[in-house]
Amino acid sequence: MHSTFALMPLIKPGRLRSIFKLVAWIIILQLILINISAALYAYKFTHFYDSNEYKVSSQNFLSKTWRIFAGPKFYKSFQQAKLRYPIEDINLQINGLKLHGWYSFVNDSKGCIILLHGIGANKIHVADEGEAFRKMGYNILMIDFRGHGLSEGNTSTFGDDETAEVKAAYDFALAKGNRKIILFGTSLGAVVAIKSVADKMVQPHAIIAEMPFGSLQQHLKSRARVVGFPSQPFAFFVTLWISIERGYNGFSHQTTNYAKKINCPVLLQWGRMDNYVSEKETYSVYDNIPSQKKLVIYNAGHQSLLNADSIKWNTEVTSFLQAIQ
Repeated sequence: MHSTFALMPLIKPGRLRSIFKLVAWIIILQLILINISAALYAYKFTHFYDSNEYKVSSQNFLSKTWRIFAGPKFYKSFQQAKLRYPIEDINLQINGLKLHGWYSFVNDSKGCIILLHGIGANKIHVADEGEAFRKMGYNILMIDFRGHGLSEGNTSTFGDDETAEVKAAYDFALAKGNRKIILFGTSLGAVVAIKSVADKMVQPHAIIAEMPFGSLQQHLKSRARVVGFPSQPFAFFVTLWISIERGYNGFSHQTTNYAKKINCPVLLQWGRMDNYVSEKETYSVYDNIPSQKKLVIYNAGHQSLLNADSIKWNTEVTSFLQAIQ
């Protein structure tokens, strides 16, 4: 007769339940911490502090750890420079905020180019492009987005609401007698230019878009990758908290979808060494544009493509503008 022995459980049921509870609490705690960190990052990504609030950060271990957990502060860029061409200071009003801009005209102009800068920058960062457009025979209008440069406000929606700035600038250009108006945007400015047309807020003659991101979440993935963070779940939770804090659906903030509604010629430009906008994103935006279009790729990073290769930039932009006259 063979005896049958029941195997004794290695872990008693009560002990097993305790382990499951502990694991569950650890997961819950991690989710709470991730959301707190994401909420802080979301606020700081979309909030620009005045320069008089700047404080030198402590370099001790706790301070460094907190900066990693809560994210860095971003300050309004007031950088200015003496321009080589005449400008008129202008102020525009949107949603109770005063926007600062520069307008410069040329005799017998071919039209007006509205120049839109990237996140954390200001109009001085597209002043070289403005000079190039003036030499091509165009009036130019450069504005500081809300929360940037000399414009009022301290918050950004990463391009969702900034279409109001484009509308205000477009109306100003029309009031100045310009009948052919072209939008030029770099990085965030390119996203806003495309979205403002997709939303039917303006009807420009054409768009020149440099380095627009494919979507807000994709852009946040790139930011995480650049600083050495895991792209997910960082991008998902920060997008979620930007949505909550700024009052719009950040997950639907997708340039690839806005591009489908474009009805004017588009020159899309990108640098193959860009760390913030991928080749896949660029082609996704380009492939979705149903109107006349051209894609030009530079040996450059996420920077002024004019300054990276002035000969190629001037050649391509001049050719595009001549083709749409």
